[in-house]
Amino acid sequence: MKGVTEIIELVFVTLFLFFEGEKMSHYFENDENLKSEIVSFNCIMNNISFTFSTDNGVFSKGELDFGTSLLIKNILKMHLSGNVLDLGCGYGPIGIILAKLLDVQVSMIDINKRAIHLTKMNAKKNNVDVNVCISDGYENISDKYDYVISNPPIRIGKNRLYKLLIDTKKHLKEHGELIIVVRKEQGAKSLIRDMSVYYDVKVIDKDKGFLIISLKNN
Repeated sequence: MKGVTEIIELVFVTLFLFFEGEKMSHYFENDENLKSEIVSFNCIMNNISFTFSTDNGVFSKGELDFGTSLLIKNILKMHLSGNVLDLGCGYGPIGIILAKLLDVQVSMIDINKRAIHLTKMNAKKNNVDVNVCISDGYENISDKYDYVISNPPIRIGKNRLYKLLIDTKKHLKEHGELIIVVRKEQGAKSLIRDMSVYYDVKVIDKDKGFLIISLKNN
């Protein structure tokens, strides 16, 4: 029965990635030929208004997606302190909102040049001081962090995703914590099981098929 369950989960993940991949260029790649069409929007967190510019080729154009919103809302309840890394920052909503509302020092990285450009633009718009740099995973990162926060790039595939999550352990402080959001149909159940080898794993929240998962350094 366990084998059948895992096969069904794999089928759902494969279908999801296929149809989602048809909708947009991969946001973890640099497509120099992709036309720029910037769209801006406003959102409110903790009664503070934020303005973000988004573009083609960067995840969740024109809106704060539900998973990222759920992740941010849960983190704001935790009252983090120390230094935080926004891993795969996209246009920057996680790091920028945390930098504005919490007493933290925020660094933000992404492999996508357009995402980095948008993040710098959005940081200025929202008057926050963050450190932003381009990096393929942890390629350009040497620091260790109290927290790493991410809506991880599921479309890179299981092997590359797991490598990214496992590599995070080397960039966490002794009791550091990686906090991510994953959809149930994107393999959250197997991810929790597999990452338990490397971290103390706990589901913080779940809503509408999204799971907020804490992976604590052990």
